Amino acid sequence: MLHNFYPITEISQIGENIFTLTFRSPEMASEVRPGQFINIRVNDSSTPLLRRPFSIYHVDRGKIQILFNTIGGGTKILSGKNIREFLDVIGPLGKPFTSNGNFKLAILVAGGMGVASLPFLTTSLTNHGISIETFLGARTSNQLVTKYLKNVHIATDDGSEGYHGTVVEMLLEYFRQNKSIRPMIFACGPPPMLRKISAIADDFNFPCELSIESVMACGIGICQGCPVERVDSEKKYSLVCKDGPVFNSKTIRIKADD
Repeated sequence: MLHNFYPITEISQIGENIFTLTFRSPEMASEVRPGQFINIRVNDSSTPLLRRPFSIYHVDRGKIQILFNTIGGGTKILSGKNIREFLDVIGPLGKPFTSNGNFKLAILVAGGMGVASLPFLTTSLTNHGISIETFLGARTSNQLVTKYLKNVHIATDDGSEGYHGTVVEMLLEYFRQNKSIRPMIFACGPPPMLRKISAIADDFNFPCELSIESVMACGIGICQGCPVERVDSEKKYSLVCKDGPVFNSKTIRIKADD
């Protein structure tokens, strides 16, 4: 884990309230793995007080890129940063995805900004010679982010692009039409979506890893503010920041009201 101030090299708006931010850190870029995250202090004042966690979106030639939606004060401050400003970053943090295993096909599933962790995973899976099918869901077409992804299937709630419905419904249709495949599923998105993906993985007996979205104030397990319930374990809860954010879907329980 590293903690330092890193120079911002690029900020771009790529969709409705959606931005990418890139900073240079060769040492962190050499260590980070798909599924891990970084914790950023967005400014020097006490507002906002807590750091903000961001998935690693893309890594290239010593630079790290994040993807975010400006939905609160912290991300709005971040979107207003300037090139050559320095960013206060801690990372890499958390447990990564299993991007090299006993599987030949990876199914990547994301809802909304859950897509932020998939491009880096796509690069790693491709480097290991694993085939990829990607399923993206969004409310509308201007919320879709497809850069760096492979074989993308799109679902929008309003039908403005691709399948008219949810990404879960689209994925179920795909599995019913391709009954001979034995993929591994990787999913990131809001809790209701992840709960359904976990159930689908159980029904089809597919291995599945879920990346849990949570507020992670400290990022290292000290504040105990990001619990997730365990299944069949002496330890009732795990911490998303330290034991995750990636979990085997069979080991955790995502509650209906999460």
